[in-house]
Amino acid sequence: MVEIERKFLVDINKWQPASEGHKIIQGYLSTDKNRVVRVRVKGDNAYLTIKGESKGISRTELEYEIPINDAKILLEMCVDFPVEKIRYVQEFEGKVWEIDVFENVNEGLVMAEVELQDEKEEIVLPHWISKEVSDDKRYFNAWLAKHPYSTW
Repeated sequence: MVEIERKFLVDINKWQPASEGHKIIQGYLSTDKNRVVRVRVKGDNAYLTIKGESKGISRTELEYEIPINDAKILLEMCVDFPVEKIRYVQEFEGKVWEIDVFENVNEGLVMAEVELQDEKEEIVLPHWISKEVSDDKRYFNAWLAKHPYSTW
């Protein structure tokens, strides 16, 4: 599967959650630029995700549900800092936006992502978007696990 995704910073003075958020904890078993291997716990569910090298805003992504106990063991094996966030989901102009409010070592960062069908797909940006960061590796979660936002 190919993931095509754009990332944006959120102006927290203009954005308010439209629904309840969900806690996510994720860690990285590999952060190699050619392959990222992530384990994620979201509520009572857990996932192992393998992502290929980014080419523009596209990259291969394979995700598998795994037992929660396995995920907890894998999180202990992860490198660097776990990425912890509350994820909110909102629809805007026919698109589903995921807004992540980061916690702990990445506190202060609020980012929105939207998945596209095509890299050239036109979208209408919500008024609470402040800046696009799709091409800035510092805003990739794998980067944040090694270089927390609080250290910038």
